Amino acid sequence: MDHNVYLLATDPKNPCRDVIHSRDTGLKIRVFCLSDERFSPHENEIQLFGYANEKLYAFETINISAEDALDVVSAIQWYADYVGEPEMEILPEDPRAGREIAM
Repeated sequence: MDHNVYLLATDPKNPCRDVIHSRDTGLKIRVFCLSDERFSPHENEIQLFGYANEKLYAFETINISAEDALDVVSAIQWYADYVGEPEMEILPEDPRAGREIAM
């Protein structure tokens, strides 16, 4: 069974701005901490969201190719394990959307 190996590039000036890289493919995913920064999704990229320990993350691909799209969830699961949140809930949509209407 094949397993991708992932690497993490971190920004020393922003502890929440990580980039997940697949060693074996061209997959790259930007990580955003939505409690600490604004996030504007790019139209041609895949966005998923992760919720763990009352912290909300956005994950956005960088120049995604069709053959890498299937590995996005496994890369996010790897990241969740890496940051000590193996039970992170991965969501297809921003759970904050429509919150103002519901209040």
